Amino acid sequence: MVKEDYGDMFKVSVSGKRILLEMKPSYVTKEVDRLAEQALETIRNRVDELGVAEPVIVRNGKDRIIVELPGIKNPERAKKVIGKVAKLEFKEVVDVARTPDELITKLKGTIPPMSTVVVKPSPFGPTFFLVKGGKEEKIEVRNLEELVEKFGGEVPEDQQVLIQEIKNKEGKVVGYTFFIVKREPILTGAYLKDAYPSTDEYGMPAVSFELNSEGARIFKAYTSKHVGTRLAIVLDGKVQSAPTIRSAIGARGQITGQFSYQEARDLSIVLRAGALPAPVKIIEETTVGPSLGKESIEKGVKAGIAGLILVMLFMIVYYKLSGVIADLALLMNVSILWASLALLGATLTLPGIAGFILTIGMAVDANVIIFERIREELRKGRNLFSSVEAGFSRAWGTIIDANVTTLIAAAVLFQFGTGPIKGFAVTLSLGILSSMFTAVFVTKVLLDIVVKYKKSFFSI
Repeated sequence: MVKEDYGDMFKVSVSGKRILLEMKPSYVTKEVDRLAEQALETIRNRVDELGVAEPVIVRNGKDRIIVELPGIKNPERAKKVIGKVAKLEFKEVVDVARTPDELITKLKGTIPPMSTVVVKPSPFGPTFFLVKGGKEEKIEVRNLEELVEKFGGEVPEDQQVLIQEIKNKEGKVVGYTFFIVKREPILTGAYLKDAYPSTDEYGMPAVSFELNSEGARIFKAYTSKHVGTRLAIVLDGKVQSAPTIRSAIGARGQITGQFSYQEARDLSIVLRAGALPAPVKIIEETTVGPSLGKESIEKGVKAGIAGLILVMLFMIVYYKLSGVIADLALLMNVSILWASLALLGATLTLPGIAGFILTIGMAVDANVIIFERIREELRKGRNLFSSVEAGFSRAWGTIIDANVTTLIAAAVLFQFGTGPIKGFAVTLSLGILSSMFTAVFVTKVLLDIVVKYKKSFFSI
């Protein structure tokens, strides 16, 4: 039966009544790859929620992920948001204990006479001590189940013991409450549709959530049958809150706890992005010095300014007054593009600068097409006004075709590219749209003014 059901996963060896299962290397490789891809997508969603401009999130080898966050102002917060597993579960509460002694007793354990078990917070979680006659002896256990078993108790197979941290006003853990809950969750974060920071009935920060239709159906069916009982909301193995069910609950609910507003906001981010399939560990962290990044940006900006000046000089030399008009339109294009990027809160990066410089060339290219069409009309002997009108009319189709095809390419880059590629695509798209406006409409208005009022000054 094991071979039939799990033959693709395990090598099965049978010796008498002993069955040895060994995971196949091919299955392990496949599973690691699947989990890494899932983690990559989850981290990418979380970083997008943080609002970081042009992040780089890529696989490195079979089980590593590189995350680059340019311009991040709070690296510690970013690490917490990215690395949090965020496994959300809703579990039925069987019983509650305020002290370790009470927990052990409820699970049929026995505390030695004249002794008590105390718990003290530590950076690694609760640490337990057996106190007798004023002397403390540390109890070496890995989890709460082992603690109960050490004193002769037993946690039923379908149950588990979880802790809820008690914090003071400064957010420091000062104690614990122990919850005996059903091991099988009623719901998980997989049914979550949305999560957002809010406030509870006392005005304290909380996280409100909304379930999808299937989750709402399951939740309503359970809560309608368990009015008056407690429900534990568990995040990464810790109870956040355990409210009493007052009535049937549908799609909406709230996670309360001793959150700060920032913690509530970050928790809503990781819940929306989904849980990581497994814990992640930061194995290397590097901060690129601001001088290095600044130097690269400065060189890029200088190159852009130099390119802009050279293009403007060429247009003046080759097209004379018409070149001056094209340069005015080009400066307006640069202003519109710069304002658009500022409005979007974009961070200036090298790919963005590259898109910016490319936009300058494309904007001038449209003017070159228009001016060459006007020259052709003038050579045919048409008057100036008719030549300008015909030149714009004939050039319009070519300009539209060229820019639309470039927009399609930019859309593909944005859809399938990563951080820097997306930044380049956004800058290029904005530049194309602004250049079409300035090269065609602004240039047309300025040329019409010259033709109508200062025809003698016209040159092309």
